[in-house]
Amino acid sequence: MGTGIFTVYMVDLRLALRNILRQRRRSALAILAIGFGVIAMMLAGGFIEWIFWAAREGTAVTQIGHIQVVKPGYYENGRADPFAYLLPQQAPALTSLKNTPGVRSITPRLDFNGLISRGENTLTFLAKGVDPVADPALRYLIIPDGQRLMPGDPDGILIGTGLATNLGVKVGDKVVLLSGTKTGGINAVEARIQGLASTSMKAYDDSMLWLPIAMARQLLRVSGAHTWVVSLRDSSLTEAVFGKLQTDPALKSFEITPWTKLADFYNKTVELLTRQINVVKLIISTIILLSISNTMTMSVMERTVEIGTAMALGVRRRRILGLFLTEGALLGAIGGLCGVAIGYLLAMLISYVGIPMPPSPGMSRGFTAAIIITPSIVWQALLLSVMTTLIASVYPAWRASKLVIVDALRHNR
Repeated sequence: MGTGIFTVYMVDLRLALRNILRQRRRSALAILAIGFGVIAMMLAGGFIEWIFWAAREGTAVTQIGHIQVVKPGYYENGRADPFAYLLPQQAPALTSLKNTPGVRSITPRLDFNGLISRGENTLTFLAKGVDPVADPALRYLIIPDGQRLMPGDPDGILIGTGLATNLGVKVGDKVVLLSGTKTGGINAVEARIQGLASTSMKAYDDSMLWLPIAMARQLLRVSGAHTWVVSLRDSSLTEAVFGKLQTDPALKSFEITPWTKLADFYNKTVELLTRQINVVKLIISTIILLSISNTMTMSVMERTVEIGTAMALGVRRRRILGLFLTEGALLGAIGGLCGVAIGYLLAMLISYVGIPMPPSPGMSRGFTAAIIITPSIVWQALLLSVMTTLIASVYPAWRASKLVIVDALRHNR
């Protein structure tokens, strides 16, 4: 029974392929429309995927870290009373974090604000006290002038390019940093500008300041940190490592948060661009639907006598229906495979050349984008092409199966 059904299906598949080849011009136009839609979907989806990747890595690695460990309540009340949420400089929890599989490094950060002064000029700053050796964010900062923080230079700092311009300073100049202390007083330290840094966000560059955490502790007269930044070997490990840390008894008194819950701008960007790519898919589906529906309808009209003859010889109506559905699905598969092959080659070529992008609102410079083709994008493109052509073939196939044998045989006579 199963062998017989398979044999019938193979016969129908050969007939569908023969019918496609018989109407070469029309079939070529249909395959071209499907392939064009698949290529457009792959390139658009691949470009959005690259944006997601760039934003994800930029957010997780250079700004937030993959996972942050803080004292409970720090995110809600830390700005109002930052000294009440200091983490200890040494704790058993740090050893537990370092021994967790997938963790690459744990680095302390101390966030604060204050005043930076040079001569008669004084401006406010937002500072991060970091480990000059281990903090991964420092490796991704752009240093247009000077050099990065060095472990053997305890008084060297990095300031944003915009802050340096507004303050009127350059690399090598000495400045004075002032900030409030834990006891309510004011403390000051002298620092030397070791380099100018840029993050591409102009507003942040106008107030950014990075300094060794030892200098930050000296300025604030504290010994701990606000955040332990956990960097992983790969961003894809975030959920797995986060799950392990939540069940770690040594960390039960701390608040553990993955970067996905802290990167509000990234999450909103993903939501917006996902909606846009869904609109693109809808437009492509409509184009394919109209194209294949027209192709299959014309095929039914031209083969009306042929359909009537087949039914007169005993071919069942459901087999006629299945034959036209197979033909539509075959068109979708051929067009989809051609589109995937061409789309992948175009994506590789475009990525090799690069896509120059102008600065986004609020950014100080542009960037060069690329296209990332993932297995998910390929499968979605193939599924879209086959399912859309199959849906477009339903009405013409149903119409062919409902022809009256006598009327079909007298068609065009």
